[in-house]
Amino acid sequence: MKEFLLTTPAQAVIWVSMGLLLSLLGWYLVGTFRGRMDDDQQMASNLLTNFREMHHEGDIDDSEFRTIKTVLGEKLHEELKDEDDKG
Repeated sequence: MKEFLLTTPAQAVIWVSMGLLLSLLGWYLVGTFRGRMDDDQQMASNLLTNFREMHHEGDIDDSEFRTIKTVLGEKLHEELKDEDDKG
């Protein structure tokens, strides 16, 4: 049996099988971590509230807050549109 495993075709099958298993494991792990990253993202409304507090405390100026509000307003609009499509 050991002699068979040392032949070139048997070695090729073993290495290809190991490569496929490692590829599947990598695909699974990447998918798992990407799913977690999506769960960690804050909603635009929460971000806007945080930036509004920062503006009120003087951490960011008026022009920065307007820029942030514009960007988050577009994102909030997209989130509301996605919720309407789901529900």
